[in-house]
Amino acid sequence: MENGVAKMETPTNVTIKGILGLLMANLDYENKKKVISLGMGDPTAFSCFTTTSVAEDAVVDALTSQKFNGYSPTVGLPQARKAISEYLSINLPYKLSPDDVFITAGCTQAIEVAISILARPNANILVPKPGFPIYELCAAFRNVEIRHFDLLPENNWEVDLDAIDALADHNTVAIVIINPGNPCGNVYSYQHLKKIAETAKKHKIVVIADEVYGHLAFGQNPFVPMGVFGSMVPVLTLGSLSKRWIVPGWRLGWFVTTDPNSMFKNAKTVERLKKYFDICGGPATFIQAAVPRIIKETSDTFFMRTLDILKHTSDVCMKKIKDIPCLTCPTKPQGSMAMMVKLNVSLLKDIHDDIDFCFKLAKEESVILLPGLTVGLKNWVRITFAAEPSLLEEALERIKTFSSRHSYDTNGYI
Repeated sequence: MENGVAKMETPTNVTIKGILGLLMANLDYENKKKVISLGMGDPTAFSCFTTTSVAEDAVVDALTSQKFNGYSPTVGLPQARKAISEYLSINLPYKLSPDDVFITAGCTQAIEVAISILARPNANILVPKPGFPIYELCAAFRNVEIRHFDLLPENNWEVDLDAIDALADHNTVAIVIINPGNPCGNVYSYQHLKKIAETAKKHKIVVIADEVYGHLAFGQNPFVPMGVFGSMVPVLTLGSLSKRWIVPGWRLGWFVTTDPNSMFKNAKTVERLKKYFDICGGPATFIQAAVPRIIKETSDTFFMRTLDILKHTSDVCMKKIKDIPCLTCPTKPQGSMAMMVKLNVSLLKDIHDDIDFCFKLAKEESVILLPGLTVGLKNWVRITFAAEPSLLEEALERIKTFSSRHSYDTNGYI
């Protein structure tokens, strides 16, 4: 308390953009090497990833129609909500209503909405480690406690369900499941998702299903939305156009109550959601207006092309990493755009940890990786493989050269 006013503390949580900004500032621009960033999940930085012309045309037509220059309803344009409800219902055993859908400014705002709506005195939320640090940051602003459960690298990054049982108590309000996984590249099986739903039901908690990478699955397991189990346990589905349509800058996301039995979605909660959205600024009205056409007219060919590139680049990563002794990847990526790689600092003579590794790599080789500590795992790094294949190969060669230069045993790199 200062002069009768409560002192506000700024959360000290590490963010991905914050760390990447520091890494970019640490570059040595005199070495003349092209900067290759494998740190941010923004595929638009590489020319091989472009959105479909259908999406571009839909936005242009909506903008030039002069019909969508005004405010939209705070919960979103009716036609956009309807299109998203129909799109998500395709993979569910029940039909969603447009009223279940709330349009957000990207998936990040959907995360903020979910945590804000669930916040209450002494509440805690269970979040995966490694995970996406925005959850911790949003929770810090809402005074919600975060409790971390481990993802198991030796088991394809599955959830440690025993840890959930140990962590959950009467103040636990939700568990976060990110599938397909960021930062691990995992895609959960139907059976594992069912076990998660059963565990959440046992503890009477909501599942926050972060599906921003929904359908970006190119391995053995197909993408299964958590909402499939919405009749068992209430699910809040978070998603966006960003990744599947390769338009993260359009900031078109959604918060959806996939809860057909209305276990969470009662009249009081719905009214609270509507009032909360009255203070939220959603995406531009003309972007919302383009959504029905974007969803309806985008071809499977476009989606398959993206998946083919991601599968190829993930294979390139796996192959190249095998030639770098200090790096190991326990599990081949099955989806999303990123993977976690373990760093063995004991093989490096002047590298102390993952932070040190990434900062020195940026300075010496102009390659940006995300330190694992940023997402909850010390002495790991996250590699985003949504990149131009030739640049990805060059970046990994530079990492190999860097690791050799700092190795106790250079013979391992020949």
